Amino acid sequence: MDRLKQLESFVAIASKGSLTAAALGEGVAPAIMGRRLDALEERLGVKLLVRTTRRITLTHEGSAFLEDCQRLLADFANAEASVSAGGVKASGHLRVTAPAGFGRRHVAPLVPRFRALHRDVSISLNLSDRVVDLAAEGFDCAVRVGDLPDSSLVSTRLADNRRLCVATPAYLKARGTPQHPSELAQHDCLTLSSDASQTRGWAFQVEGQLLHLKPAGPMDCSDGQVLHDWCLADHGIAWRSTWEVEAEVANGQLVRVLDAFAAPANGIYALFPQRKHLPLRVRLWVDYLRQTYGQANFWTRAISA
Repeated sequence: MDRLKQLESFVAIASKGSLTAAALGEGVAPAIMGRRLDALEERLGVKLLVRTTRRITLTHEGSAFLEDCQRLLADFANAEASVSAGGVKASGHLRVTAPAGFGRRHVAPLVPRFRALHRDVSISLNLSDRVVDLAAEGFDCAVRVGDLPDSSLVSTRLADNRRLCVATPAYLKARGTPQHPSELAQHDCLTLSSDASQTRGWAFQVEGQLLHLKPAGPMDCSDGQVLHDWCLADHGIAWRSTWEVEAEVANGQLVRVLDAFAAPANGIYALFPQRKHLPLRVRLWVDYLRQTYGQANFWTRAISA
């Protein structure tokens, strides 16, 4: 007897709580479902279900085995779907969270495009700079930028991210271009305020050592987008992520400075709760992000592209 069919029948009986209901769902006689279950229990040497005339209940071994079977059957369906255009499609609801600034620019525009490829998936996108507890708050996936703290979460790197010192040509013409991080003290630096998350300051690689500076300036703000806007308006030098400024650098609105002292890249990551078997919709979403972020011109496109 087909072992996979035995497992499918066991899951159907346990889920529906009835041989008759499980048989009806498959379009076979209840006796056939019963024989499959008997054969499975005999092969395993354990009792999985206790059957009476009124109800069916799982044994302790049956409860544990049911979870493994459901996971195995889901993996089998996902494997078929990955190689067959007519196979099982990704479906269900996908809950994603991302930082507000990055999410507005580089996650939100991708949601409708992903939905166009997977019409049976619905998506909720949460944009927040708060560190969300994925498991407690029911999120399937988080997109995060920067170094990751130690945690029980599973992570996969989607792309590299660097931080750059940038300013407009007009500002640099008026104030000069710094040649060493120490010269930032003579410039108007646009910094995050003390209640923001950038507690260690700006990072530079100086003589093989990682150096953190906290430059001062006439204006600071807790919102990175405001710093970006001030920088574009010729108000000073900002230390921003590549995902935020690469398009303006590419079109000449901003100029990179102190590149010789740039700190090593950190990353852009997808995180999900600790579990081996991700739903197909989550795996496809993460693959879509990785492929999209890996496109050569993705980060230098205009925001509206």
